[in-house]
Amino acid sequence: MDPLQDFRIPEEPFYLPRQREVEVFKAAARARLPVLLKGPTGCGKTRFLARMAFELERPLITVACHEDLSGPDLVGRYLFHEGETRWIDGPLTMAVRHGAICYLDEIVEGRQDSLALLHPLLDDRRILVVEKQGRAIKAHPDFLPVISYNPGYQSALKDLKISTAQRFAALEFDYPRPETEAEVVMGEAGADPALAEQLVRAAHRIRRLKEVGLAEGASTRLLVYAAKLINQGLSPLEAAETCLQTPLTDDEDLKEAVSGIIADIFG
Repeated sequence: MDPLQDFRIPEEPFYLPRQREVEVFKAAARARLPVLLKGPTGCGKTRFLARMAFELERPLITVACHEDLSGPDLVGRYLFHEGETRWIDGPLTMAVRHGAICYLDEIVEGRQDSLALLHPLLDDRRILVVEKQGRAIKAHPDFLPVISYNPGYQSALKDLKISTAQRFAALEFDYPRPETEAEVVMGEAGADPALAEQLVRAAHRIRRLKEVGLAEGASTRLLVYAAKLINQGLSPLEAAETCLQTPLTDDEDLKEAVSGIIADIFG
């Protein structure tokens, strides 16, 4: 029985390549090099990785990093179960032991002391030190560590250290070109070409508001959400306000600016 069957991608995820990221990632996987995915929220990093896991036929174990993520959360711990104390592998150990892709999403949100245990896995040693068991686990040949972060969103106190970034082969992502982004919206949500073009046009105008203080632009993911709401009977104007305005800001001036863009395109 496959111990990581639940982590396999059963169907091919929809993904449109932008440049040569597929070829670069596969080359890194063959060379057993850790990979960094760098880019804004909702631009396709996670979907790209799911597609790569499917094509490489490897399980994908995802860890959402946060400030309370501890070493045992990643590596594992002893737990009392059915009258006995048993060791339970954490997600990182499962990936190391069985040859999965381990995806640490938004790496800079994690605690530095916890993430330091990755270092022996990122060089030629490829070992995971399990202090609680007093041993080191040699990584399976198919084990692949992947991390991601959004450089535009993090504060200076939560930026990725250069010393850490230099341990990875890096792929930089951004929102797709308009024609590609429209194809994504059509493929993901079944939107007609005219609606997809309108949503993409709205997103590109909203993203320019970052120059005047908008923290994050409208992501491709939000465009897909808006198209799906339209499929459920909402008007394009209402769906755009629900997905492209309200989630992005609480600032009244910026909300008004976004609302103006939406009204101009869908009103």
